[in-house]
Amino acid sequence: MADLLTHLLVGYSIGTLLSLRYERLRPAHVSLVMVGAASPDLNRIELVVSDGFVAGVLGLPFSWEPLHTLVGSALVTGLLVLLVAPEQRKRVLALVAVGVVSHHVLDLLLITPTGQSYAVFWPILEYRVPSGDLYQSTDRWTVLASGSCAALLWAIRRRRDTAASESETPLD
Repeated sequence: MADLLTHLLVGYSIGTLLSLRYERLRPAHVSLVMVGAASPDLNRIELVVSDGFVAGVLGLPFSWEPLHTLVGSALVTGLLVLLVAPEQRKRVLALVAVGVVSHHVLDLLLITPTGQSYAVFWPILEYRVPSGDLYQSTDRWTVLASGSCAALLWAIRRRRDTAASESETPLD
C-alpha cells in the first residue's frame, strides 16, 4: 500500500522538520504528526468491517467514507485529543492537525480519471477541487522520494542529537 506509506513518511518528515526547529518537540511528537497523516485513511476500515454490516447492526444507513473528509478528520482528531492529558491537548491537536492537512494536500495532488478530487469539504460543500494530476496512488516513486527525504532528515536529527549529547558529557 504505497499510498499509506507515503503519507506516513511525509508525516515523519514534517514532524522531524518541526522537531529540528522547535527544541521542545520530541520523537513522540513526531509520531503524533504521523498519526494525523494516517488518520484520514481510517475509512479503509471498511476492508475489515463493511458498511453493510455496520448498517445492519445499527439499523441505520452507514458509511465509512466521511472519515476521509476534513470534517471526518476533524472528528477523529478531536477524539484523539481527548485521549491525552488536558495540559497536552493544544500541542497534540496542532501536531495531529498538521498531519491531517498533509494527508489531504497529498490526496488533492492525485491523478484521477475525472480530473476532480474527492469532496474534501463534505458535508459543508459538495464541491470537488480539481485534482493536481501529480501522481497515482500506485506510483512507487512517491515512496522513494518521501523515503529518501525521511532518511535524510533521520540522519540529520541523529547527528544533531549525537553532537548535543557529546557536548553535554563532561570530560575526565
